[in-house]
Amino acid sequence: YLLELTLRQDVRPGLPMVRRMKEAIQKEEKQKEANEKNRQKSIKEEEKERRDLVLKSALGNENKGFALLQKMGYKSGQALGKSGESVTVSKCLPIFRCRSGLGHEELKKRKAEEKLENYRRKLHMKKQANEKAADDFRVRFKNKQEERKMEGDLRKSQRACQQLDMQKDIDVPKETWYWLSSEEEDKKDEEDKEDESTSSDLSVSEKLHSLTAYLREEHFYCIWCGTTYEDSEDLSSNCPGDSAADHD
Repeated sequence: YLLELTLRQDVRPGLPMVRRMKEAIQKEEKQKEANEKNRQKSIKEEEKERRDLVLKSALGNENKGFALLQKMGYKSGQALGKSGESVTVSKCLPIFRCRSGLGHEELKKRKAEEKLENYRRKLHMKKQANEKAADDFRVRFKNKQEERKMEGDLRKSQRACQQLDMQKDIDVPKETWYWLSSEEEDKKDEEDKEDESTSSDLSVSEKLHSLTAYLREEHFYCIWCGTTYEDSEDLSSNCPGDSAADHD
């Protein structure tokens, strides 16, 4: 009997391993089902189940609103309205899952719009400030270039004045700054130079205008033309003017 029982058993290789795997899978599935049954549902899940249950069930006489409708002649299944044109089943039912109060979404939207508007205003102000800074830089750069040009014209006028004065045997300039400073004066200390520069209240443009006027009246010379005219009449008739803009 034992020999016959042994011969009837399936002794294929690997079969015990397959059986153990199937038993483990079945045991795991049963454990999951037991855990799912014993698991405590969350508040949201319980609310959803109650809501679905109420939506699926029809209104009864215990509902005060439905009772008032019945007193006014409404019968279950009929449509509302004077001629019964409305639908009998609501196509869409808004469900508010947000726990915030009424008007909260509008408040959030308004705050977001205000924040965006403030951000745009700051960008606009920053852009204006950058444009103003760029304009100021261009103006300063242009003024600096014009000042350098006037300083060069002033030195040119000083050299011409010194040469023309010496040709007329004038040893002392009419103004101390009409002539270029000598090499000995260039070797003075910086403090002496600062005192000398602050002694005159005239600006570079004022000095240039005064010196060019002196050259035209005294020597009939125009630094813009680079020409010495015969007399004042020749100067006024052939020279365009007494400034660089007139010659441009």
